[in-house]
Amino acid sequence: MEQIRVHGRGGQGVVTAAELIAIAAFFEGREAQAFPNFGVERTGAPIQAFARISDQAIIVREQIYRPTVLIIQDSSLINTADVFAGSDKNTKIIINAPDSHRQKLKTPSRHIYFSPATAIALKIFGKNIVNTVILGAFARYTGLISLESLEKAVRVKFASKGPEIIKKNIIAIEQAYRTDLSPDIINQLTAGRD
Repeated sequence: MEQIRVHGRGGQGVVTAAELIAIAAFFEGREAQAFPNFGVERTGAPIQAFARISDQAIIVREQIYRPTVLIIQDSSLINTADVFAGSDKNTKIIINAPDSHRQKLKTPSRHIYFSPATAIALKIFGKNIVNTVILGAFARYTGLISLESLEKAVRVKFASKGPEIIKKNIIAIEQAYRTDLSPDIINQLTAGRD
C-alpha cells in the first residue's frame, strides 16, 4: 500500500490535492482513500491531508505516520514543522521549491524531487495555487497515477467550476509533469509576470 502525506497551509488546497490523488487512483481501478487532518486552523496555518492507494481493500483509517510519498506544497514548512517525520531512505519526497533547497534538507530519503509549482501557478493562474500543479510532478516521479487519470480526476472534481478553470488546471498539471527544474526553465516560467 502506498501512503501519501501532503503538507501545506490552510487555503492552499491540500485536502483537494489528496482527493484528486484518490480519484485518479479509482480511475485506474485501484482502491484509494483521502482525508484531511486539521482542526480550527485558519488560512495560512500548517495542515496535512492523507491519501492511500492499494490494489486491495484499505481497512486502516488512521493518519499516515510512515509515508511512502511526501508532497510538500509550501517549502517554508520545512523550517517550521517536522514534515519529514516517519520518512526513510525510500520515501519519495516532492517539494515545491527551487533545487537549491537540497542542501538544507534533513531527511534520510534518497528520492527527493523539486517542482517549480509556484512559478507554473503564477504564470497560468496569476496566483500561488499549487495543489493541482504539484500533482503533475507527483504523477511523473512516483508513477502511482497516470497523467491521463489525473486529468480525468480534475475534470470530475472541478466540473462545477467551469471549462476555463478545468483547462487551466490541466495545462498546469501537464507543465509540471514535463518540467525538469533548471534555472533556465524557472526564468522562462516567471518571465513576463506582472
